[in-house]
Formats: sequence, C-alpha cells, structure tokens
Amino acid sequence: MAIFRDNADNPLEHDRSIEDRRRHRQLVEKSIKENLGDILSEESIIGETKNKKFKIPIRGIKEYQFVFGRNNKGVATGTGEEKRGDKLSDGSQNQGQKGNKGAGNSPGEDVYETEITLDELMDYIVEDLELPNLDKKKYSEIITESAARKRGYQRYGINPRLAKKKTVQAKISRKQGKKRALIEAGLDDNIERFPFREDDIRYYKVKKRPKKESNAVMIFIMDVSGSMDSSKKYLARSLFYVLSRFISRKYNNIAFEFISHTTVAKVVNEFEFFHKAESGGTYISSGINTALKLVEEKYPPTMWNIYPIYASDGDNWSEDNERAINSVKKLCEISNMFGYAELLPSTYSTTMYYRFNREVACKNFTSVIVKEKKDLWEALKIMLSKELKEE
Repeated sequence: MAIFRDNADNPLEHDRSIEDRRRHRQLVEKSIKENLGDILSEESIIGETKNKKFKIPIRGIKEYQFVFGRNNKGVATGTGEEKRGDKLSDGSQNQGQKGNKGAGNSPGEDVYETEITLDELMDYIVEDLELPNLDKKKYSEIITESAARKRGYQRYGINPRLAKKKTVQAKISRKQGKKRALIEAGLDDNIERFPFREDDIRYYKVKKRPKKESNAVMIFIMDVSGSMDSSKKYLARSLFYVLSRFISRKYNNIAFEFISHTTVAKVVNEFEFFHKAESGGTYISSGINTALKLVEEKYPPTMWNIYPIYASDGDNWSEDNERAINSVKKLCEISNMFGYAELLPSTYSTTMYYRFNREVACKNFTSVIVKEKKDLWEALKIMLSKELKEE
C-alpha cells in the first residue's frame, strides 16, 4: 500500500489532515478485521437489509509524544542500593489496568465508534472465501464472477486497487493547473512543494465477467433440540445466515435447503429455520438422513455440487452415535464438502466432534469447533477455504 507523506519544512504548508485520514483508514480496517467474529455472531445480523449498520469501536488517533513516568512493562529504576532478589517498583500507581482492583487514577484511551453496513462487511470476506471442490457437472446453470479485469479508474476503492501512476498523473495535472492560474494572475509560478491530496488518489475500476458454473445446492442442517440453548441457537443461525448471504453474493442461482431436527427431522422454509424454536431429544442421524433423502429426490450428485453444513453442540443421544457416524460417511460420499460446526460444546463430556474426527476419514469432511463467539469467523474461513480445492 502506497503511503504519501508531506514533509514540508514550513508547518503552515503541512496538511496534517492527509496523514490523519490515512491513519484513520488503517485503524478502521484493522478494527473491522479484529471485530469480524463479534459482528458475525450477532443475532441481530439475521434478516437485516444490506443497509443495516454495525458499530465498530475505533481507538482515537493521537500524536506521538514522550510521557514522563510511563516505562514499558518490566522496566523500573532503582536507587543503586538494591540487592539481588529485591523487587523494584516502576513508580506507577493503580492506573486502572486489567487486574487492578478499585478505580484507576490515569486517563484511558479515546475510543469512538464508526459504522459499517452489512454489504460493506461482506466486501471484506467475499474475496477470501469460495465454495471448495466445485466440479463441472452435466448442466451449467450457476453463474459466477470470474477473475476481475481492470476497466478504467475511479476516485474510491480499496487500497489493493490503488492506481499509483494515475494518482501521480492527477497530482501533476492539478499542479500544472495551479501554475497556469498563477501565471495568468501575474504571480510567481515557482511552487516548491505540492503535496498529494485526497482528490488526487485514483483506484482501478474492476469489472468481473460472468462465467457459467455447475449446479450447486447448500443444505443447512441445524440441531434445535433442548441441549441447544438460546445462545447456541443464535450462534448457529448467525453462522448459517452469514453463509447464505456470502454464497448468494458470490454465486447466482444457487439452491438452498433448510433442515431442523430434534429426534426427528423435517425440511422447513427459510423463515422457520431462522426464527422457529423447538426442544426435545437429539438424534443427529435424523437430520443427516433427511439430507440424504433430499439429495436422492431432488439433487442427483451427477448433476449437482452438494454442500451440506451441519451445526450442533455435539450432544447426541448415545444410542444414535453409530447411526450418526454411518450417515455422515454416506453423505460425505456424495458431497463436494461436508461441514460440521460444533458450537459452545459442553466441557463435561466428550462430544461428537471428537468421534467424527476419529472415525470419519473422508478428505471432504471439514469439522470446526466454536468455543466462543469470536471463533465464528475462523470457522467460516476453514470450511470455505480455497485451499481445499487442492487436496
């Protein structure tokens, strides 16, 4: 990423706001990436329009300065009379840091909030993920966007698409215009420094060509039994909602199927899947077998790319464990990729995550475990990683 710095000797000629805006953009992008897990796991993300805005905390921008008495952690100054084993104090008192009890006596960092829409959020993840192992089938009805090609320039965009040469040309053009104006006014046209401005920056305009791909179906299977409490169900729905939005954004004409299960499973519509709550016992095999039946009736593997994603807390009725493992193996045989996400599992018992990893030896079986909300983004990257296509 190019960085334009204005090092004018005369402080009056220095436009400090240019550097501040650049640092601000870097802070915003860094904060968005750091908070992706928390944003994607919000239940409020479900069913919202593309204009739904999410707040991101941003640390305030401050000028660098020396501060008396604030040494790095582990650094302290003695009087020269210390003996081996003596503990030195760094001179600071209770400053309100983590672990201190009571109120602190030092000011905290400035933190404010910026907003980002759901569409802008998807821009950050759509480039890194894709459906793995997408094969060509007999009929090609899915339209995807192929590799992007540069088609002109624009004044806005992302840093990787910065057109450096065009940016410099825009600055030179503006400089020449100013010189002409000075000459016409009868003034000295000698301009010693002429820094870049925001208006000079140009980005490549990218146009993607449509490309036909094979048919694909996403089958979302969710455990809605009693062991899946509200926080687990919210997290599962967030996972599936982000998946559906991402897939719909990157691939056109893709099919979605939704299955909910307790000890019995049923195919439901999208609204019921994301909003209806149930309870009861758990037979994982019921959800997997329903997916197998759905594939047999509507999506023959010779014509369709099949992507089942299953979400559960891994708590299954013991008498169903062997049936569940056998069903998962069968579904893997006809799928391009089978994703198993275990959400907030119990720490008091061994869950199905470990049994699946030990007994399901299929290369297209991908399992992830989400122990806390922030792990959701990493789980998505693992399941929809481009590198899976090379295995």
